[in-house]
Amino acid sequence: MTPEKNVQRIMWTGTIWFGVAVGAAAVTLGLLFSSGWRPALLSSGVRVLWWVGAGLVTLSIGLIGWSGCPILEVDVPTASRNKSLTMQLGTMMFIIGGAAAMLAVLLGPAS
Repeated sequence: MTPEKNVQRIMWTGTIWFGVAVGAAAVTLGLLFSSGWRPALLSSGVRVLWWVGAGLVTLSIGLIGWSGCPILEVDVPTASRNKSLTMQLGTMMFIIGGAAAMLAVLLGPAS
């Protein structure tokens, strides 16, 4: 795939992935918080796991959002490489961070 087509593809799909990632985080947190769950309910070690996971998810949403941004910071070949890497890293961090945060929730007290 040419760098031009790759950048166009990433900007198009990155926008969709950004919306899905924000929506998934909002629904998950909304349901948790509306049920009365709070990170303060967790023991200290599990609370750290939750905050690390939440931080990774937050950073991942930023990376995915940047990948989908239609502004090119440099030439197209470099932008193609950068946007590919940030999309891949953002997706990986979203999965790992989400899994870590949900593991912390599952390890917490049942109420």
